[in-house]
Amino acid sequence: MATATISTKQSIRNTAEKLFRERGYAAVGMRELAKEVGIEAPSIYNHYKGKDDILREICFDIAAQFFKAFEEAEKTEEKPAKKLKAVIKAHAGVIAANIEASEVFFHEWMFLEEPNLAKFKKLRQEYEMKFRDIIDKGAKKGDFKKLNSKLVAFTIFSALNASYDLYKSNEKLSKDDIAEGISDLLLKGLKG
Repeated sequence: MATATISTKQSIRNTAEKLFRERGYAAVGMRELAKEVGIEAPSIYNHYKGKDDILREICFDIAAQFFKAFEEAEKTEEKPAKKLKAVIKAHAGVIAANIEASEVFFHEWMFLEEPNLAKFKKLRQEYEMKFRDIIDKGAKKGDFKKLNSKLVAFTIFSALNASYDLYKSNEKLSKDDIAEGISDLLLKGLKG
């Protein structure tokens, strides 16, 4: 059986995700990245314009995955409580499938250069508003307590976006255990 080989560009990205996650974006240089990949430093520029280009690709790729997962999950349910649970689980699924990239996404995005930083902030705000819309509709229908939707969305994201640590823990919780547990806890608090 033949093993699939990854492209040099994908190897650069995978290595960058690992190094940015372990040491932070600012602490990693292009020469070091090339050395870790096993290529000459100038060769890296055949694939990426610079370090910011790699970070941009990681951040916008994960953002696109969050939006796609949200849209697919949202379509499956009508009631706000079930819809919110579905999108929470979808968000957790993206994190579980991209642990290193997700950590970079959550912690290193502020190093994006303009105009990418402004675009990224706008995407984050749009994504948050999608969650808030479900929360507001649920409160209007009486499915949820009347709480500030910004605070609720912040709490949901705080729990979800730190969940990558659970996937790496020794307790071996499954992706479904984590997504189900977080969504159940949060929804119980919203329903009162």
